Amino acid sequence: MSTTPLDSWAVDLADVTFIYPFVGSEFIMVVIGVVLWIAWHIWQVKFENATYKEDIEKHATSENLRKATSGEI
Repeated sequence: MSTTPLDSWAVDLADVTFIYPFVGSEFIMVVIGVVLWIAWHIWQVKFENATYKEDIEKHATSENLRKATSGEI
């Protein structure tokens, strides 16, 4: 099965129109990649902020703060 019009590489490459599948769709693939990359960063920031907030609520008691500032921990 071939995804390009080439059956053999023994041809004049000047006559070949394209040699890989999905020619012309590079721009849309870049756009999809950039959108997914930005979406991942947004998700990651929200996840880390939620985790940080949970840790603060769990560990930020007045006793723990007193110990940390006095050097007991």
